[in-house]
Amino acid sequence: MSDFYFTKFEHRRPPEPLRYSAVREGVWQFLATLSLVLGGWYILFRWTSSLNHDAMWFAVPLVLAETFAFVGLILFTINLWQDQPVVIPDAPALIEDVDPGNPEPGRPIAVDVLFATYNEDPELVRLGIIDAKAVEYPHPIDIRIHILDDGRRPEMRAVCDQEGVNYITRATNEGYKAGNLRNAMEKTSGDFLVICDADTRPFPTILTHTLGHFRDPKMAWVQTPQWFYDLPEGERLPARLGRRLGAPGRWLGRGIEGVLGEITFGADPFVSDPQMFYDVILRRRNRANAAFCCGAGSIHRREAVMEAALRSFGASVERRVLQTEEEVTLASRERSVAPELMEAIRTEAVVAEVLTPYRFHVSEDIYTSIVLHADRERGWKSVLHPTIESRMLSPQDLLSWTIQRFKYAGGSLDILFHDNPLFRPGLTFAQRLMYGSTFWSYLGSIWNLIFLIAPAVYLFTGVAPVSAYTVEFFVHVIPFLLVLELATMVGTWGIAGYAAKTSYLAFFPIGLKALKAVLSGQKISFPVTPKDRQSGRFLHLVRPQLAIVVLTVASVVWASGWLIAGRGDWTLAGVVTNGLWGLNNCMAMGGMIAAALWQPEETEGA
Repeated sequence: MSDFYFTKFEHRRPPEPLRYSAVREGVWQFLATLSLVLGGWYILFRWTSSLNHDAMWFAVPLVLAETFAFVGLILFTINLWQDQPVVIPDAPALIEDVDPGNPEPGRPIAVDVLFATYNEDPELVRLGIIDAKAVEYPHPIDIRIHILDDGRRPEMRAVCDQEGVNYITRATNEGYKAGNLRNAMEKTSGDFLVICDADTRPFPTILTHTLGHFRDPKMAWVQTPQWFYDLPEGERLPARLGRRLGAPGRWLGRGIEGVLGEITFGADPFVSDPQMFYDVILRRRNRANAAFCCGAGSIHRREAVMEAALRSFGASVERRVLQTEEEVTLASRERSVAPELMEAIRTEAVVAEVLTPYRFHVSEDIYTSIVLHADRERGWKSVLHPTIESRMLSPQDLLSWTIQRFKYAGGSLDILFHDNPLFRPGLTFAQRLMYGSTFWSYLGSIWNLIFLIAPAVYLFTGVAPVSAYTVEFFVHVIPFLLVLELATMVGTWGIAGYAAKTSYLAFFPIGLKALKAVLSGQKISFPVTPKDRQSGRFLHLVRPQLAIVVLTVASVVWASGWLIAGRGDWTLAGVVTNGLWGLNNCMAMGGMIAAALWQPEETEGA
């Protein structure tokens, strides 16, 4: 078996889910409400009393950016408003426990474990197969493991034969992963489907802990948190200084950490740890029945996926028929179409339309989630299961990370502009808000760019976007920022949030590129995120971030010089305020720039 770099991480165990605390939730809700009140007060002040009317070209874009960001804060607060206790339901024993109307009472539950693969190392997939074969269950159960190979590789088939699992392939790659899953569903028959990527390695408890959710016959899918077990742990400050300065360096490092807390270099350089997303954001959508599917590590009720596909298929056929009927009547100038011709039109529409259990889309997981949630007649439900039930690999270089994030952003924005869930019939108001929060966040690159260049604009020109940096201005903004920071800290208690916030700010070039691609009609492709590290350094990928740093530093030097000289329109309050703002921006860009230069430790024999 290949000696992979991540074998040295085999000993790692996933973190426990964040514990529910009614007291903490009450404090969070109080602080969150206060932050929204103070934020609304600040935004009102900005629009009515603080605009620099002599520079509306600068004042209006910035206040619009602040307003849009505040809308995002409202959506984020609604998302995080209420948590739920951590509950793991009992494992069901028989099919009637999860499907009361099943015609075969008394039989064990059948589960298909599907590994979608394309060009990944077959030995990597073998690791997932071995772990899937070790899945345990307290009752008799029929577990079938299938490898869905869109690469049509003899070596992948050989691994399947050696491990005694089913090998499934197809002639084309139509629909990419979604098409691969559709093809597999046509050739399998399990009651439930476990969706795995090529690098997914399920834990033995994955079915014992999750199938109990399906005691509710309306539960369509369960998403488990994704966990990257190979994230670099980094190097603590005392160790780094000790390597360079010996014992005095270690003592100095301990002293600095004693004042500032732990300081680590190189830990999770790409901010890939998804705990904030799963343990906080998605888990708190359970109350609104709006936890969407994220692909790998999810378990689906076959009936729900197929029924949604059939409904979508029927609706698509009907739209095609109506469109053709309209074209025929316009061309023939007849009031109606002959019954025989209508039957032919319908038959052609059925043949032309494709039955797709998983939508053929770069973001097939969230797209399928929207379709299922919108089925008001069946009332399908979903849940984010609290405990981690599998492990997988993180992006190991900035190129892989960029490919992955562009795919996420482009797919989500494509849905927003071409099939906006806010206007989709069937979704509840709460579900619309939750999906809206997700899509709104991907528009944030627009106003984040304004936030990044605004300090430099003032520092270079001396033109302020506010009427003046007065006590009144700071009285409005400082309480809002302080309470917001406290609210965020309490609401995400136990998970460090600074890295996620700075990463979101530094994400702006990818977000803008994805937005441009979608608005120009470019098709968002289905690239497979590389599972092997791409060699080299990737400074060319962070040129926009480097430009922000250079621009900001140059502007601080420029403004400071004019301020010292006592010339121009700069004020001490303005230079200090925008200088600190620019420093925060540079720190945010610095994380991404460091990621472009990051190199993993060499693995012997790799």
